[in-house]
Amino acid sequence: MAFVWLAVFLVPVSGLLPPDHDSYPIDISDPDPPIKNLRMEPERKRLTWDLHGNVSEIMCFINSKAFTKARKRTYCSIPDLSCQVTNYSIKVTKGQPFSTWIQYPRQEGNPRAAAENLTCWVHDVDFLTCSWAVGRQAPRDVQYNLYLENLDSYEKWPCSQYRADEQGTNVQCRFHNISVLSKDQTRFLVNGTSSGSKIPCSETSDKLAKIEVLAAPNITSRWCNQSYLFMRWQMSSHFNDDFKYELQIQKGMELAYKQEIYKAFLELNNPGTYTVQVRARDATFSHYKPWGPWSVPQHFVCEEGARLPAWLTCLLIALGTLLPTGLVLLFCRFSVMQKLFPPIPHMKDHINGKLQNGRTMTWDPDQDSQEECPVVEVQVLGET
Repeated sequence: MAFVWLAVFLVPVSGLLPPDHDSYPIDISDPDPPIKNLRMEPERKRLTWDLHGNVSEIMCFINSKAFTKARKRTYCSIPDLSCQVTNYSIKVTKGQPFSTWIQYPRQEGNPRAAAENLTCWVHDVDFLTCSWAVGRQAPRDVQYNLYLENLDSYEKWPCSQYRADEQGTNVQCRFHNISVLSKDQTRFLVNGTSSGSKIPCSETSDKLAKIEVLAAPNITSRWCNQSYLFMRWQMSSHFNDDFKYELQIQKGMELAYKQEIYKAFLELNNPGTYTVQVRARDATFSHYKPWGPWSVPQHFVCEEGARLPAWLTCLLIALGTLLPTGLVLLFCRFSVMQKLFPPIPHMKDHINGKLQNGRTMTWDPDQDSQEECPVVEVQVLGET
C-alpha cells in the first residue's frame, strides 16, 4: 500500500489531466519529460513550452478539443484568448508519448458572481443591444461594464448607454450608429467590480451579421390595374446584403397563402383585390436564423379603371401634352422653310424630251406673284 501512495506522489504534475480531459498516453516513469514549462504568453497570444526530447509533432487542444498543430514544435498561436478560465493542453502525436495542460487565466473570485445569460443582437438597422442578468452570488455592490472588441484589429469600444435594474446595477447596454463597426468576429465582454471581492468576467463572440434581427422591408413603390399588380421593396442592413423573402398573399376573402422568393419585387397578373405582406431573413444563415417582422399590409383594389401611380399618370400627361406641340412645331418649320427657300423651276430638255432632274413645277403666268422678276433678255434657240 505504501508503494502505491509513493508512486502517486512521484507522478509529475505536468502529467496530470483535468477531470474532463481525454486519457492521453503518459510515460510517468520518464524522469526527464520531452516537454517542460508549459505556459501562456498573453502579449504574444501564444501557448508555448520548452522542448527537451525527440518529438516531431505536437497537437494543441482547447477544452479537450483539437485546435492546431504546434509551430516549430515549440508554440501554438491562440488568436482569441478568453477572459474565462480555459484548459489549454498539448499532446505529442509523433515521438515520445506525452501530454500536459494548464489553466489560463487563473480563477479569481466567485464564478457565480459574474454576469449571466449574456446575449447580444443587432436590430432596427442601426442599433446593437446586449443584456445580461446579475450573478446569483454577486455581492450587493456589484457593477458591470460592457466592451466590444474586434478580434482582428483588437480595437475596443466601451458602452455609452446603460440600463440599470432597481438596485442600480447595469443589466443592459445599447450602441447607436453601429455602421462604424466591423463585419469581422466581435467579442462582447462584461467585466464586474465590487469593493469587497473580485468579479470574474463573462463573454461571448459572434459576427454581427449572424446576430442581426432584420427590420421589416420598406415598400418603395406599388400600383395595379385590372390586368397587372406590381410591388417593390427595399432592405436596410449594415452587415447583410443577401436576403430571402416570404410573402403572405390573400386574394379577396380567400385563405392567405405564403410564397418564398429571392427577388425584391412582386408581380401578379389579373390580380383583382389583394392584401400582401412581406418579411425577410438573411439567406446566408437561413438554416437557423428566424424571419424578421412583417411589413405593413398592402391593400390592392385592382379593378377596371383603377388609378395608376401618380408618377406614371404625370408622365403620360406630359407626353400627351408634348406630342401635339411637337407635331405643330414640325409642321410650322416645314412651312417656313418652303417660303424661305421655294423650289426653283427647271427647263425642259428639248433634245430628249425629258425634264432636268425629273422634277417640274406648274407656272401660271397670269397668277400674281409676291416676287416679280423682270425679263432682261430672251434668247431663241433654233431647232435642229
